[in-house]
Amino acid sequence: MDELCLRMLDRFQHDLPICAEPYQAMADELGCTEDDILQHLAQLNQCQALSRVGPVFEHSLAGASTLVALAVPHARIEEVAAHINALDEVNHNYLREHTWNLWFVLTGPSREHLDQTLAHIQQLTGLTPLDLPMLTAYQINLGFALGKDSQVPA
Repeated sequence: MDELCLRMLDRFQHDLPICAEPYQAMADELGCTEDDILQHLAQLNQCQALSRVGPVFEHSLAGASTLVALAVPHARIEEVAAHINALDEVNHNYLREHTWNLWFVLTGPSREHLDQTLAHIQQLTGLTPLDLPMLTAYQINLGFALGKDSQVPA
């Protein structure tokens, strides 16, 4: 990773510009071109060092969400994961070592919508989802300082 890439990742772990041209705004702040930013993001994506670029919303202000787990037989992992990944409501889908081995987050406009989606998942997969709605939010400031002049909040 070159210096520009580290500066970009360090600076924009928080406070990504919310505007019509966010990549240009990033470039302006870092003293490079929008193409430089896009090229670095493409390289990070290509080597699978970047999972996403986008906002993290306070879910309770934007609808409803819940953590879900499925106990998927080993022989069906790829099939079931493909079904889950195809749902618009799903993000953060992970395979874990446990009986409840497929974990993901469902988001939607209401709890009723989530309940309908959970029923759809059960119908689609034949597996009963373990629904784990959040009771209390404990905020963490997830960020990683990537240099001596890091701007990531402590």
